[in-house]
Amino acid sequence: MSSRPRHAVRRTLTAIVPVASLLTLAACGSGATTADSTQAAAPGSPGLTAARAALATFSERPAAISVTQPVGKPIPRGKKIDFILCGVQSCKDLADFFTEAAGELGWQVKQIATQGTPESVQAAYEQALRDKPDAVIASGFPRAVYAKQLAQLKAADIPVIQSNADDVLGDGISLLKNGPEDVAVQGEMLASWVVANSGAKADTVYFDLPAYTILKPVKDSFATKYKEWCAGCGLDNVDVPITSVGKDMPDRVVSYLRSHPKVTHVVFSLGLLNVGVPAALKTAGVTGKHIVVNVGDAQNYQYIQSGLTDGAMALNSHETAWLQADALARHFTGQPMDVDQQAALPNMLVTKDNLPSADGDFPIVEDYQKQFKALWGLS
Repeated sequence: MSSRPRHAVRRTLTAIVPVASLLTLAACGSGATTADSTQAAAPGSPGLTAARAALATFSERPAAISVTQPVGKPIPRGKKIDFILCGVQSCKDLADFFTEAAGELGWQVKQIATQGTPESVQAAYEQALRDKPDAVIASGFPRAVYAKQLAQLKAADIPVIQSNADDVLGDGISLLKNGPEDVAVQGEMLASWVVANSGAKADTVYFDLPAYTILKPVKDSFATKYKEWCAGCGLDNVDVPITSVGKDMPDRVVSYLRSHPKVTHVVFSLGLLNVGVPAALKTAGVTGKHIVVNVGDAQNYQYIQSGLTDGAMALNSHETAWLQADALARHFTGQPMDVDQQAALPNMLVTKDNLPSADGDFPIVEDYQKQFKALWGLS
């Protein structure tokens, strides 16, 4: 069994990465499990059958949100919410979706910008403490960054809602969605597509940002399911250091694939890492590679529609934002947020065959707004 050389790649980030990653730089490197393609599973193998069954499930567009219990009480209007941004567009999108939901409930939302640095995040929480809102919402920040402010908010009985963060519920955090336990399924979704698409004969490279610890469960579940379903298939993990973010990711991917011509499938732990890659591959004459990304975005959906990228795990930003509003509606009526904490957020693996829209970030549950408003007694 051979090992592929160490290599690093770069690009940009997204809302699901925790700011704690900015406190330290990750070293670049890769770990490889290679195999002769003749050792790969035969068509019709149990692994391939299981992968295809999983992919069929993940490819279905959910029709309903998982919260079904009405709030059941009049929801007070006039509440003030501070939403702390993380410094990238997907966080702004999440805040905008929440603001839309809050508007339906007669609440006011103040969006507080940050640059994603620990200092700017702490300053944003200090601003929230001065504002004394009825609740604070943020995405991507582990409590280590704002522990002092979190303790003060807890003492002031102001609930803090988090999403897309490597953290745990409690001790000041009243609701946590898309935490470590929630995101692991994303790796399984990606693995099901790679194995099914390759007929269990893939040779895969997985580009990851290890400093962003919320992505580790995705990487781990991908590797577990890939090895289970695609016994004997090659897998190389290439770590992307923080210093590479926003730099020459397309060139580095081209370089890697030129030096590893047997690779058939490329997986990115974040869709934004793929931006610019299809054009770079075309210019370099690198063909025949299949690409799937975690956390899709408008650019990758356009790639999929154009046939430049094969698939993406669609992020549930719309549903997450409205579920956060639902949780606060229950809190403001004297009820626990347990219904929302226990609710599963929708997931979907999109390809050209089932892509709902390439015009931008789309909801996974098409009429999620109507369903939430029914729970709030607004329809």
